[in-house]
Amino acid sequence: MSDDVPGNVLSVNRRTLLAGFASLPLLSLMGAPLSAADYPTATVNTTGLAVTDSTVKVGILHSVTGTMAISETGSVQAEKLAIEQINAMGGVLGRKIEFVQEDGASDWPTFAEKAKKLLVQDKVASVFGCWTSASRKAVLPVFEQYNGMLYYPTFYEGLEESPNVIYTGQEATQQILAGIDWVVKEKGAKSFYLLGSDYIWPRTSNKIARKHIEKLGLEVVGEEYYPLGHTQFNSVINKIKLRKPDVIYAIVVGGSNVAFYKQLKAAGIDLAKEKPLLLTISVTEDEILGIGGENMAGAYAMMKYFQSLDNPNNKAFVEAFKKMWGDNIVIGDVTQAAYLGPWLWKAAVEKAGSFDIDKIKAASPGIELTTAPEGYVKIHENHHLWSKARVGRAKTDGQYELVYETADLMEPDPFPEGYQ
Repeated sequence: MSDDVPGNVLSVNRRTLLAGFASLPLLSLMGAPLSAADYPTATVNTTGLAVTDSTVKVGILHSVTGTMAISETGSVQAEKLAIEQINAMGGVLGRKIEFVQEDGASDWPTFAEKAKKLLVQDKVASVFGCWTSASRKAVLPVFEQYNGMLYYPTFYEGLEESPNVIYTGQEATQQILAGIDWVVKEKGAKSFYLLGSDYIWPRTSNKIARKHIEKLGLEVVGEEYYPLGHTQFNSVINKIKLRKPDVIYAIVVGGSNVAFYKQLKAAGIDLAKEKPLLLTISVTEDEILGIGGENMAGAYAMMKYFQSLDNPNNKAFVEAFKKMWGDNIVIGDVTQAAYLGPWLWKAAVEKAGSFDIDKIKAASPGIELTTAPEGYVKIHENHHLWSKARVGRAKTDGQYELVYETADLMEPDPFPEGYQ
């Protein structure tokens, strides 16, 4: 499968794409705006959701305070941009979207509490939210118990599939395995030092990474984890210098990244020299804004999206994002994946002709976006996305230069054989 996909469920021509309100990147997705009069509320809302003749209520649930705010703020901004754009083109089934925003506050029990509030009290028709796997695992039983729909934007470890979640980020085969294969093939890497924040995603991701490294007959020379918000990395940096791995495989998240990369540089490790080479699956442009481009320059990241991608969809998206949130804003992988959530939900609702959750579940597989900033994506039957895998090299200006991408989209496989 390639990006050269003919007109389909969601198509848009380039001229329309680059014109209109705030350079709407997904304008005219479904032709003329749908009229609420053609979709009576009693018909499209049979389960008591917060849907009226003129509005539909959704939830936004991310950390805007605490150590994860540095990572999650971009997701909030992207979801609000998508909602504003959808409303500007007539809404969903002729209804304008209203949102209720809750703060998970970088605390997993709080995420579960707020998820229940959104579903039970606010009766939202969908929720766009979470970032860490710990927060997703905390809310998942809530969404399954109360039959809500979550659009989850973060690349993650896989090993999960729920009918109540659409995973708009990449899973392990699309990022972890693909990244290790790239650094071994292109850089001749033979030894790795695994480093992560201490919660489920980094630990599970590194478990998968270690299995893959060892399957390739290569060596893991160290593995360390640190609490969220940790800021003292000099001890592990000394170990890295002593053991001389070919690759530092880093899955540090949130505010800890600022300390880690600054301390790497202060310890004399110049990432531009690639001795050792650093490969991350967690540092997007959003984090580099806090870290400083001078501290990240030369590092590699395996993502599916970089702000620097050169295509018309992305140029229009970046323009609209900056118009709404400021010229100095930066956009990372998860931010772009979060932006896809409201559009994929809109497409599923209009395909189903209903806001009912069970009908959204049934309608979602096969939904396509030819206009995603990353390029063409499609929802798989397992509720993950077909996406490309890409490697970028960090520059001093805080952006990534694209150095590699897969020729075709990668089929999502959240339960890869031999890695569970």
